[in-house]
Amino acid sequence: MEFNQVLKKRREITSFLEEKIPKEVMEEILNQACLAPTGNNLPSREFVVVTNRETLDLLYHTTPYMKWLKEAQGAVIVTGRPEISKYWLQDASIACSYIWLSAVNEGLGCAFGAVFNMEDEVKSEQGEEYVRKILHIPSDRRVIAVLGLGYQKEAPSKKESTPKNELVHYESF
Repeated sequence: MEFNQVLKKRREITSFLEEKIPKEVMEEILNQACLAPTGNNLPSREFVVVTNRETLDLLYHTTPYMKWLKEAQGAVIVTGRPEISKYWLQDASIACSYIWLSAVNEGLGCAFGAVFNMEDEVKSEQGEEYVRKILHIPSDRRVIAVLGLGYQKEAPSKKESTPKNELVHYESF
């Protein structure tokens, strides 16, 4: 798919078919995720892939906003490593974008479940610890997000983006 088509087609998909994701499709998404840039080329983000139905159903309870995990056929959990780089959060966030766009390119839908919460340390720690315990993630990793993947049940309705002239400023704000 042409890159501009991938960008235009990208939407959050929260309803999935009961169709397994082929291993080679998941591996291609992970290959692309590993190509995401990092500050100073440091390995400040890591990924945990989950396709086991029971584990996905447990992860569903991470936050009240991940109901789509009950239908998702896979998930990629993105973690950050603060002790590796001061840019760990940016690096993990960029990787999330690569995963999402790669999923679209592979014909999959993707939903984004934020776990790390910059504004509420208590909620962040609760969600992160819940995911760490299920997936045996070391305590020195921060759990940034759960990206749910699967073949979408139906095409989403058209969504209007904020007009470019409201977002872009030239030469000064």
